[in-house]
Amino acid sequence: MKIAVDAMGGDYAPEEVVKGVVIAAKEYDVGIILVGPQARVAEELAKYDCSGVAIEIVDTDEYLVEGEHPAYALRQKRKASILVATKLVKEGKADAVVGAGPTGGVVGSALQVLGTVEGISRPVVGGAFLGFAPKTVMMDLGGNVDCRPDQLLDFAIVGTVYAQKMLNIQNPTVALLSVGAEEGKGNEIVKASYSLLQKSGLNFIGNVEGYDIPTGRANVVICDGFVGNILVKFCESLGETICRWFEDKVKEKLPESDVKEIVDGLLLATNLVSASGGGPLWAVDGVACVAHGRSRFNEIAGVIGQAKLAVKLDLVGSLKAELVAARSKLNMPLSES
Repeated sequence: MKIAVDAMGGDYAPEEVVKGVVIAAKEYDVGIILVGPQARVAEELAKYDCSGVAIEIVDTDEYLVEGEHPAYALRQKRKASILVATKLVKEGKADAVVGAGPTGGVVGSALQVLGTVEGISRPVVGGAFLGFAPKTVMMDLGGNVDCRPDQLLDFAIVGTVYAQKMLNIQNPTVALLSVGAEEGKGNEIVKASYSLLQKSGLNFIGNVEGYDIPTGRANVVICDGFVGNILVKFCESLGETICRWFEDKVKEKLPESDVKEIVDGLLLATNLVSASGGGPLWAVDGVACVAHGRSRFNEIAGVIGQAKLAVKLDLVGSLKAELVAARSKLNMPLSES
């Protein structure tokens, strides 16, 4: 298996990306194609023992930088490293692509080069995000705002496949995030989505509220990206704030090693997204994984591992099958999305 990696993506590229790639190549037994400026990438690779691993470089001098408008930048930089890496998947030279940002550039490249699975109009960002509820995934976490009810149905299908394949949950429960548990609560989009999900054939259990998420009441929680992104960033910030508060209160009362162990556990419990480093970009017709822009080498390596798993489990094929099944029960053609 070969994974194409944008060597210039992320806040700490190419140093941390290359270091993560070397680790991943050894740990996950995958071939890596690093895309970026040949001399600069080769200089970083020379710092490590690469014997026994398959790492090659595809040269390009163009790459995206944070702050650029992604659509405009991709039009102007036709040989941008993330675009070249994604094209390697389209051409069959790589099985998956990994990029650490800018996120809009990774999403835009995937959409432009690979397109979406038939019946889904936009890529979906989501997954497990709260360590207190490791068997709960949320869709969408920021990729899509102002969504239609049929798109929330798509998110539910995507989340179901995620839970089945990545979390080994045979019949995951699905719920809508709302302001009340009763049917009829929520805004107009949530109310309209409720009836669609009832008829979808998915294991829909109704609405859940914010306080239900840490308890793991539902395996798949559905909301639009506006709500999801606010919620996940709140959880991340709350976790970091609690950790700082805790350290300040106990730093002179407990051994430093104990404090670190507790703080690390709290961060994992509240900030699973940062711990995992990122994951698959769902509904793309090919495996594309997004790592956080602030990812260090261990997170880059982890996302490459997720890319390998996504290919091995045929997540794209599974999603296509589930999408057809759910829409057939609703007599909704795939073209409606």
